[in-house]
Amino acid sequence: MSMAFPIKTCVACGEEFELYPGKPGFANRCPTCSVPEETDSPKKDSPITDRELDEARKRTIRDMLYRKES
Repeated sequence: MSMAFPIKTCVACGEEFELYPGKPGFANRCPTCSVPEETDSPKKDSPITDRELDEARKRTIRDMLYRKES
């Protein structure tokens, strides 16, 4: 005899669904409401690249380590 999955009610649409292991998304939302919305990610809109961020981090660390105390 197999154990049934718990029945949950979606907080977004109110529809009942079975909460099964490995379900993508949130545990309190049905599979259709758990699908992420197609929005522009901030990474695409950002003019700063990863390389520029890495260079800024290195510069900051170098300045902190080798700062001359006056």
